[in-house]
Amino acid sequence: MTRLATTPLAVLDLAPIRDDGSPAQAMHNSLALAQHVERLGFSRYWVAEHHNMDGIASSATAVLLGYLAANTSTLRLGSGGIMLPNHAPLVVAEQFGTLASLYPGRIELGLGRAPGADQATARALRRDRLGSADDFPQDVEELQALLGPRQPGQRVIAMPGADTNVPIWLLGSSLFSAQLAAQKGLPYAFASHFAPRYLHQAIRIYRDNFQPSAVLDKPYVMIGVPLIAAPTDEEAEFLATSVYQRVLALMRGESLVLRPPVASMVGRWQPHEQQAVGDFLGLAVIGGPEKVRARLDVLLEQTQADELIFTCDVYESADRLRSFEILAGLR
Repeated sequence: MTRLATTPLAVLDLAPIRDDGSPAQAMHNSLALAQHVERLGFSRYWVAEHHNMDGIASSATAVLLGYLAANTSTLRLGSGGIMLPNHAPLVVAEQFGTLASLYPGRIELGLGRAPGADQATARALRRDRLGSADDFPQDVEELQALLGPRQPGQRVIAMPGADTNVPIWLLGSSLFSAQLAAQKGLPYAFASHFAPRYLHQAIRIYRDNFQPSAVLDKPYVMIGVPLIAAPTDEEAEFLATSVYQRVLALMRGESLVLRPPVASMVGRWQPHEQQAVGDFLGLAVIGGPEKVRARLDVLLEQTQADELIFTCDVYESADRLRSFEILAGLR
């Protein structure tokens, strides 16, 4: 039995909006995918917070999670992640405490240190509240306290939130959160689906410095992987041109709506842009079943990851459902 057969699989969804679609359609597609992977036995389904991006419908992350939770039954649902500099910890505790109260045992909270937006958007989110990534360790600690047991004399409580003990994950694309997750004894998810450069170093730092805690007795690492699986390598490469166009648009500061696949990217990018997109998607698994299996076997061997969480940005919702069905069939 291979490691892939026993490794939990998860989904990270950015609720992509098509060039001819709408936010409502994107969120309905998210639900269809959540229900699909629930039936396939996936471990969890996370939604990512992004703001001021016309191709992403998951900005109100907690609200979308409520929609998904109300229409699924067993799947664990969470944020991948909530960008903590954008929010007061009390607000996050109340939102996720509410979800955990309604759907006990199914809600978890992944936390990111970056704002996930440009400076103008960050100011619009915070208004007069002063906050930055430098506050992240203190904000995480405050959030843990608000979601934990109510203490005698505690003046500020999250209601709902107190005593829910919503599981907290730390997310990162650099080394800072790896160190903090190790120090706090929390599970750690690395954003290698868009920033694979520091993957191995971050995992090593996390594991080498891990301190057992009340929630976790040994390190637990989940890594992000872009996935496009199809019946053949050729079809998968064709479908992948949608995500290539999207990453290219991100780098150029253009619209991020998801565009149809194209026969060739020749003439659509410059050599340095092609290289940059390749670096961004350096961990991407694109191909038919055997190629996907082989690539994932190597990745698991190299990282010894405890869990894999997959993004999948393809144009047709049916092709996205099929990608995860192919993946599940490899176990």
